[in-house]
Amino acid sequence: METNSSEVKTTDSAPVEQQKNGPGRAASATRTAPAAPPRRIKQSNVFYADAEDVNMIDVNDDYDYIHIPEDKQRKQRMEGFDPAYNNIVDYIVKITRQIWKEKDIGLIYETYSHNVSVHKGLLNSHGVNEVVSGTLQTLHAFPDRKGLGWSVIWSGDDKEGFFTSHRGKSMGTNIGDSLYGPATNKKVVFRTTADCMVLNNKIYEEWLVMDTFHMVQQLGLDPVEIAKGLAKGTKTLTAPLHFGFPETAEIGLPPVPYTRQFEEFEIGDFMLEMINRVWERRSFNYVKEFYDPSAVIHYVCNRDLIGAQEIKGMFISFFASIPNGKTHIDRITCNRRGSDLDWDVAVRWRIQGTHEGMGYFGKPSGKPIEIFGVNHYKVKAGKIMEEWFLFDGIDVLRQIYMETGTEAAVTGASGGAGGDGSFPGVS
Repeated sequence: METNSSEVKTTDSAPVEQQKNGPGRAASATRTAPAAPPRRIKQSNVFYADAEDVNMIDVNDDYDYIHIPEDKQRKQRMEGFDPAYNNIVDYIVKITRQIWKEKDIGLIYETYSHNVSVHKGLLNSHGVNEVVSGTLQTLHAFPDRKGLGWSVIWSGDDKEGFFTSHRGKSMGTNIGDSLYGPATNKKVVFRTTADCMVLNNKIYEEWLVMDTFHMVQQLGLDPVEIAKGLAKGTKTLTAPLHFGFPETAEIGLPPVPYTRQFEEFEIGDFMLEMINRVWERRSFNYVKEFYDPSAVIHYVCNRDLIGAQEIKGMFISFFASIPNGKTHIDRITCNRRGSDLDWDVAVRWRIQGTHEGMGYFGKPSGKPIEIFGVNHYKVKAGKIMEEWFLFDGIDVLRQIYMETGTEAAVTGASGGAGGDGSFPGVS
């Protein structure tokens, strides 16, 4: 997990962003914005920013966004950045469009640090050349690949660094051979989210989550067979996981109920309590306390879940596969949307434990696994109205089918999807 060094703190040590219109801040478009609420949760992994400081994407596509009238463009202090970027959301939208739609691969050298680290599930790559390679291989497999950016949730400043969580959708036609096999000539549409740390015009760390399972399904391939091939191809890149029973809720310490720090609604309080009750303690009856009755969860594989009963069913199926897994929250980023009750929130999370139950990931394998994901939330009037729930199912299956030493000796170390162990995938 990254530190919160990109934040400054108030006198009560709660992490917050630099105050709006502070010293050195560039003038922004004429507007009347409410002041950020003074209450801040005392938690090191919870961060805040005000959406009024930037031009949020909202209903704009990237073309509309880059053509926002000059008098509507909101300016942040962006010292160390190219002057073409008005604010951190503007930076993310413009570089994504230029690299993927305009095919300016060389821009990667200007916007990714030389030693950038990219995390994709349990697999890591290092260095800008890996980013260039992955982009080229993606465009070879999907020459018409394009993306739609739906939201950028952010925090930080140009002094200590910005954080962004960019949710979008990728579309393309599999005209060229890929990591997953020969070209299928089939069209795919799948969701992605990328969390980035950015300083001095360059992304220096990125966490990438894609609905690869859904993409593989649309290619007409068997996700289990693809996962088995990837498990063989990436075995040398990931050491076996050694956590498990000592850290489960059954044998280890049970999750303690969260105690709110404020009597009134506070978004950090709200998110921490929701995660504690629903995710950590599996008290699914609390869904109705945190979700609006008409709430929608956009789940993996393009499935929408509507209302408390479907949402409860999803959580039961998801956690049944790893019933005593531990939930770890890397980061919660909250963007205020005009009032203390309305927020856009990004949560990066991971669940670690043993695949010992029959559930979403099929027959129990007894293997230690880690499920890594990023969720976005739309909170209105103090309730979750909409959620985008994303993890990489192929990466979970890859761990389940990762051979132990004994299994490898029996089956051999043949290739398959994954090739030499690289993982360019589709970013």
